[in-house]
Amino acid sequence: MRHVLGGIWALLIGIVFIMLGNGMHFTLIGLRGGIEGFSASELAIVASGYFLGFLSGARMTPDLIRRVGHVRVFAALGSFMSAGLIAFPLFTDPIAWTLLRILVGFCMSGIYVTAESWLNAAATNETRGKVLSAYMIAQTLGIIGAQGLLTLGDAATSVLFIGASILVSVSFGPILLSVTPTPVAEVTRPMPLTKLFRGSPLGTVGIFLLGTIYATQSGMGAVYGTQIGLTAAQISLFIAMLFGGALLLQYPIGWLSDRMDRRKLIFGCALLGAAFCAAGWLKGGDLWLLMGAAFLTGGVTTPLYALILAYTNDALDPEDMPAASGGLVLTFGIGAILGPLGAGWAMEQMGPAAFWAVLGATFVAIALYSAYRMTKRAASPVEDTDSYLGVLPTASPVAVEAAGAWAAEQGELERETET
Repeated sequence: MRHVLGGIWALLIGIVFIMLGNGMHFTLIGLRGGIEGFSASELAIVASGYFLGFLSGARMTPDLIRRVGHVRVFAALGSFMSAGLIAFPLFTDPIAWTLLRILVGFCMSGIYVTAESWLNAAATNETRGKVLSAYMIAQTLGIIGAQGLLTLGDAATSVLFIGASILVSVSFGPILLSVTPTPVAEVTRPMPLTKLFRGSPLGTVGIFLLGTIYATQSGMGAVYGTQIGLTAAQISLFIAMLFGGALLLQYPIGWLSDRMDRRKLIFGCALLGAAFCAAGWLKGGDLWLLMGAAFLTGGVTTPLYALILAYTNDALDPEDMPAASGGLVLTFGIGAILGPLGAGWAMEQMGPAAFWAVLGATFVAIALYSAYRMTKRAASPVEDTDSYLGVLPTASPVAVEAAGAWAAEQGELERETET
């Protein structure tokens, strides 16, 4: 592992700094929005703006890289993102914030595509799994660490926004001073959603619903915390719990994924997610029960993403996997755009507890649909499935394609070894 990290350590450090800045801004939107008196529905539109920009960036950045190169694209997008973060306290208006969130989402997606292209080029078939795992850990640690930084300032001032901007700017140093030119980023054209649905109905529907869950957690979690009267430090801890659970639950769910019918595991994880949401809804003012519910709910969400990707790859021919990866990212992105809008409307109508109700109902929908699909198609033999690899929902099509290719190769090697 030390040999693997030796070639990518600077890039991983840069990613941590970027995630520190981006993670701060996600929570700051909910904190500052509450201070400014924005409604839940207004903040939901602002939250959706990020995912709209993110989806657009994933589609357009490969063309930009082909035209001007990785370094210029990374530097330009990083600069625009840094400027966008520092502009939030200057324009405290929902429309302006929505436009800025679209900009930040577009830039963040482009940064992912560029960084993941470098990582993919630096990895070999033997090291790709470890490289992607290290990348996932770096991202998660950055998001969690960002919540601690929020306790160092006041969301009512510009200090924390400036801090987030500085962190993103600083991240350029280790990355741009260490990377070497890489091949042009190649992202396969996404598979049409109708074809993707025919190949894997559960994968398509499940990834869409999971997109609404993930975006609601990350985009509306701080709004929920503000509305129930949590302090800024408690809201930061709440968001950290939503992301921290993935570090604990990723391995056991991944281990089970390679040893049982993945549809049953999707069903079980979704039911657990619904149960954890019910615990959050019924917390009865118990702060630590609330934090535990957030930890476990978020912990189920991220592994479910990788699990659904793995299940979908099992249902497809190897030559269709790259296009399917793009289709899944697109479907997830559409769900992510719509998720905060639905949650924001529900919280506006029924109060902050609707945050948990919407999440729980969506988990139940995934569980019910997976149970239905188990009656329509026989399970694939476990020995014929591809390996599981943890991929974060924030990954661009570059990382999703690379992870899918690695998983298919590992599955093939395991089958050859057994025979």
